[in-house]
Amino acid sequence: MDIAIIGAGAVGQLTASFLAESGMSVTLVTRTQGQVDELNEKYLTRVNVDGTKTIQKIASTTKLVELSQQDLIVIAVKYGQLQELYEQLSALPSTVSLLFMQNGLAHFDEALRLPQKNIAFCSVSFGAQMINQSTVQHRGVGVCKIAIERGNSDAFNDLLQVRNSLYPVELVANAEQMLFEKAVFNCLINPLTAILQVKNGELVTNKQAFLLMQTIYRELTDAYEGIEQAIPLFKVIDLCEKTANNTSSMLADRIQGRKSEIDTIVGVILEKALANGHNLPTLRTLYYQVLAIEESGERR
Repeated sequence: MDIAIIGAGAVGQLTASFLAESGMSVTLVTRTQGQVDELNEKYLTRVNVDGTKTIQKIASTTKLVELSQQDLIVIAVKYGQLQELYEQLSALPSTVSLLFMQNGLAHFDEALRLPQKNIAFCSVSFGAQMINQSTVQHRGVGVCKIAIERGNSDAFNDLLQVRNSLYPVELVANAEQMLFEKAVFNCLINPLTAILQVKNGELVTNKQAFLLMQTIYRELTDAYEGIEQAIPLFKVIDLCEKTANNTSSMLADRIQGRKSEIDTIVGVILEKALANGHNLPTLRTLYYQVLAIEESGERR
C-alpha cells in the first residue's frame, strides 16, 4: 500500500515509522525542505518505549501535488493547517482514500465536503514527542481508533490489519461519536495540564488538580447524556496513569509559544453544551485562561 502522511510532527512521524515497519510504502509530506534533507540524511528514528531505537528509510517531500497517485493520504496536521490543505486535497482523484487524524470535532463536517469516495477519521491515545526533525519518541502505547464515515472499508484494510502490540489499530463504528469522546478526554486533561504546567499523571496524584478534573467531569456528565457510560471516570484516571510522563499537546504548545487547539477541542464542546442550556463554568474558565495565556505570549 502506498501511503502519504501529510504532517511530519510527532503524530505523523510515529505513524509513518510504524506503517513503514509493517511493510507499507510511506512518504512523509512536510512543510520545509530542511526537514526533508534531514530525513534523507539521517532517516526516521523512533525511540521506543523501552529505550531501543528503530530506524526506517522513508521518502519525504514538500510537494504533495508532485507525488504519484497514492492509495491513502493520512492527514496528520493540526486543525489550523487544514484550511490551506483542503484545496490541494479536493484536487486529488476521488479514488484516493483520506484518513484524518485531528483532535476535536471542528474538521468533521469540513472534511466530508471533499469529493473523495472513501473518508475515515482517526482518534489516537498513544504518547508521542518530537525530539527533532527526524526523531520521534514513543512515550506511551495507546490505541489508534479508525472510523470509516464514507465509502468502503476495503480501502482501509491494509491499515486495519496492522498487527503490532506497540501500535494497536481498532475499527470503531461511529466517527462523530469517537471524535466527541476523544474531545471529552481532552477537555478533562489538556487545559488543566496547560494551566497548571504539569504532566498528565499529576492530574491524579495532585489532590487539588484531581478535584478540578472531577468538577469538570461532573459538568460534562450533567450536560451530555451517556458520558458516564461511555467514559466512566476510572477510564480518565487510567489514561492519566498510562500517560503519566506525557506532556499534553496543549502544554507543549504553551511551552513552545504556539497557538493551541483550545477552540477546536474545548470551544466546540462548550458551544454544544451551551446550545442545550449548560454553561460548564469550570471548563469555560479554563478555556478563557488558556486563551489569555496565548494572547499574552506567556510560556512558563
